[in-house]
Amino acid sequence: MKKLFLFILFFGITSAGFCQLKSHSFEAIDSLQQIQKRKIIVFIHTDWCQFCQRMKNTTFKNQEIIQKLNSDFYFVDLNAEGKRDIKFNNHIFKFQPTGNNVGVHELALQLGTMNNQIVYPVLCVLNDKNEILFQYNNYLSSKDFKQLLEKLKE
Repeated sequence: MKKLFLFILFFGITSAGFCQLKSHSFEAIDSLQQIQKRKIIVFIHTDWCQFCQRMKNTTFKNQEIIQKLNSDFYFVDLNAEGKRDIKFNNHIFKFQPTGNNVGVHELALQLGTMNNQIVYPVLCVLNDKNEILFQYNNYLSSKDFKQLLEKLKE
């Protein structure tokens, strides 16, 4: 009985206290928007970007941010150097090589380019019609990201 109690207690704490960020694919967004209209937050990053990795390991691990993103937005994690084709908004976006084993994805360029360049990390916010509402290309701390989410929710 004691083991059952401890199991239930542990399971209850971990499932309630440590929820995970739900990341959706671009392909799933159209279907999700038919169920419930929400803004889409796209996090555009690379594996080599230190600020991108820092955001992944701090900002996107914050439980309040995870809860807000999961409940109020559709979150998409986009590796700007990913090689798979992505169908989004009735268009197929592809990886564009720029040299030996390097390149950038067309969709990352489409959503993340500001002033004719892309600087990582990029947050791109889309409305339910897949139109860009907001772009930001810099590290965001948990505190600043929470404030941004509150403004976006309005």
